[in-house]
Amino acid sequence: MQILIKNGRVLDPDSRMDQTADVLIEDGVVTAIGEKLDMPAPKKKKIAKTGSMDGKSDVDVVKDESVLIDASGCFVMPGLVDLHVHLRDPGQIWKEDIRTGAAAAARGGFTTILAMPNTKPVIDAPDKLNYVRFKSAALSPIHVMQIGSITKGEKGLELSDIEGLVDAGAPAISEDGKSVKNARLMKDAMRTAARLNIPVFDHCEDLDLADGGVMNEDENARRLHLPGISNSTEDTIAARDILLAKETGAKLHLCHVSTRDSVEMVRIAKQKGLKVTAEVTPHHIALTSDDIPSDNPMFKMNPPVRKKEDRDALIEGLRDGTIDCISTDHAPHAANEKFGSMTSSAFGVVGLETAVPIVITKLVEPGILSPLDFARVMSSAPAAIPDLTQQYGDGRLAVGNPADVVVINPSEEWTIDRRAFVSKGKNTPFDGWKVRGRVKYTICSGEIVYRDGEEEADD
Repeated sequence: MQILIKNGRVLDPDSRMDQTADVLIEDGVVTAIGEKLDMPAPKKKKIAKTGSMDGKSDVDVVKDESVLIDASGCFVMPGLVDLHVHLRDPGQIWKEDIRTGAAAAARGGFTTILAMPNTKPVIDAPDKLNYVRFKSAALSPIHVMQIGSITKGEKGLELSDIEGLVDAGAPAISEDGKSVKNARLMKDAMRTAARLNIPVFDHCEDLDLADGGVMNEDENARRLHLPGISNSTEDTIAARDILLAKETGAKLHLCHVSTRDSVEMVRIAKQKGLKVTAEVTPHHIALTSDDIPSDNPMFKMNPPVRKKEDRDALIEGLRDGTIDCISTDHAPHAANEKFGSMTSSAFGVVGLETAVPIVITKLVEPGILSPLDFARVMSSAPAAIPDLTQQYGDGRLAVGNPADVVVINPSEEWTIDRRAFVSKGKNTPFDGWKVRGRVKYTICSGEIVYRDGEEEADD
């Protein structure tokens, strides 16, 4: 396939490119970036006549698979990379599966996603990781990478076969959904990860301090008569694991940072030269506990959205580079699992299909992040954390690079409607929000895997 993207605002964080240009894609690779590019002539492909066995009857056939995209007014940037997605496959496919989760990711502009291992069964051995790898190869239009668990069954008692998981393709290890309570075991895991040169993705939560809480511990929890989760629930584990990373030399990536003190700890760790990175979710930069109007399970996520001063610290950390990237923590649930009171419903919200408009509306439109910063925190920075540069989805838009590209109209206004999600999960606090920023095309390995409006046309 040949794809020529014309007149877009081309953004490449790696080279600091930010200019109006055309992008030519041929046979899965970016072959040219420049002004006034023309579509090459259709390529000829030799095929044998029916019944020909000797190859002497081959004929030249012109096969025109050329697509012209007018990207005027749009960002043209590397495909988005999401380090934190729950696909629920294997074991909970009523919530999501690899096919629907990957389709939701493509619709959201993501060309590479990393799936968390807290499935049923937990991804704690190579054979289980291979299930995801082979199924993704068959059903996913984008790149899906599977993270391995730190401990067997995520029970916190014994390390998984980490080396086997890495050999099978795991780009990182994580116990996401909980923390490894045993500090000695976590230290052993970090030593192994350091030896294998992979990051540890850290869900920072002291379950004893969480103590059954369902939202941030503050006046809003008291107003709603709901049990709260204090900042120290996250901060104590963040501090412990940063110290363990210092001692072991491991790469530590803090998932879904939500508190101002965790941001400050990451800032200090980076100043001291530690291999510590961090992510923040769209819902944590868009919401505070003041935005929770009632006992509504659509606002129940872990960690919870915090107070305004925490949210402001997250945004400042993202702006100044303390926080490296934005990840969705896409956590789909069935409708009956997000029903009734926050005290009895499941934690988590979906995010793959709403990340772009939320980030553009809350950070790019107000000028907190430049368009190039936007491309950095959603493409190149997350790609560098598990070092995808030797694989696909490396977050660069450059000649010779695999053609993972997204086209986004940053000014298009629309209203989020959870009923239109292609994800099985409809659990979002953003239903009905008027936003700016819409994904128009997602191109993965040189193939158009999402085109805005195509679903409606198919219907």
